[in-house]
Amino acid sequence: MPAPNHIAVETFTHDAVEPHVRGCLHLPEPGNGDALILTHGAGANCNAPLLIALAEKFSEEGFAVLRCDLPFRQVRPKGPPPPGGAANDRAGLANAVNIMKQRFPGRIFLGGHSYGGRQASMLAAEQPQIADGLLLFSYPLHPPERPTQKRDAHFPKLTIPTIFVHGTKDTFGTPEEMQQALKLIPGKTIRMEIEGAGHDLALKKKEIDKYASLVVRVQEAFRQL
Repeated sequence: MPAPNHIAVETFTHDAVEPHVRGCLHLPEPGNGDALILTHGAGANCNAPLLIALAEKFSEEGFAVLRCDLPFRQVRPKGPPPPGGAANDRAGLANAVNIMKQRFPGRIFLGGHSYGGRQASMLAAEQPQIADGLLLFSYPLHPPERPTQKRDAHFPKLTIPTIFVHGTKDTFGTPEEMQQALKLIPGKTIRMEIEGAGHDLALKKKEIDKYASLVVRVQEAFRQL
């Protein structure tokens, strides 16, 4: 589809509910009515280069995209999430989804990178109607070099359609490990690999167009969900 004529990016703050929802909202004109919420990994924020690149490409395809900071990042500008705070992060994501549902009439997709994607998937396991689909980048299946410490206990409760995007050199889960783990999920899953990419999915500047082709693949997958 042709790219929208105009994309506005605005700072987004919604403090009427707690946990608060804060980030950046990409608004295409015209849009396709669908919306995507993306959040970050444990050591990043909503301005992570990966999230910015993805938001730009998805908004070019007509999606309204909210890059949001998880609640722990709103109060702690650096460092990993504190112990015991994951449930509050999921509550923040739920608030973001509900706000976007009020604003956009189409489908709502929820996702994120690493820790953010994991919390999105746990939220969907807890609330299957939260969104129309999940988009998870570099799902952290286990800590590096600790393959027995799997983070898949909620997978059997994951009925929402889910797209996993994973680098073939991700130390948080090999392609083979991811393939086996996805068998635990009763809902529809689609696995996409990025050859040679690690956990951060970082691409060199000359390879940035790979994000565009990835978004095209994901958009086609969305149509199949």
